[in-house]
Amino acid sequence: MYKKINTPLIDEVIKELKAGDNVLITGKIYTARDAAHKRMIESLNNGQELPIDIKDQVIYYVGPCPAKPGQVVGSCGPTTSGRMDAYTPKLLEIGLKGMIGKGYRNKDVVEAMMKYHAVYFTAIGGAGALLSERVVDSKVVAYEDLGPEAIHLFTVVDFPAIVTIDMYGNNLYETEKDKYKKRNY
Repeated sequence: MYKKINTPLIDEVIKELKAGDNVLITGKIYTARDAAHKRMIESLNNGQELPIDIKDQVIYYVGPCPAKPGQVVGSCGPTTSGRMDAYTPKLLEIGLKGMIGKGYRNKDVVEAMMKYHAVYFTAIGGAGALLSERVVDSKVVAYEDLGPEAIHLFTVVDFPAIVTIDMYGNNLYETEKDKYKKRNY
């Protein structure tokens, strides 16, 4: 069973999402990886505005491959989220509400998610070609010089993800370990 959610993400929706929920996301989401995150934080630290308004938005940690003829975007699988951990609490503080990636998040990120009411989604790594089929529009909106790591604005329809850490701090990377350790393979 999937919960259908739309962006921008609002607190009323985030409060209903629980770790383990399967979701289908429809709407606009930004893409950003390491280099773009570093630039955004440098801008904020220098008193400058960000090139995008992230209030109530979702950032997908991806550097999409170039589109082949007839495609909107090439393969776009998630990258490891931990590389953004140093930058994430500040972005959550100024209004970011959702992140899509893969892998663990550190304690500071989880605490900031709880404080500022945000959610972390996991997309399935290795399924980038399939995920690209859920992107119906893509355009570069900032840091074009970064190539694939530029910030893109994706329009997605029924983009599949799993709520991995909810705004209450429930974290599948912690709660599910023991369940899988006990399996007899």
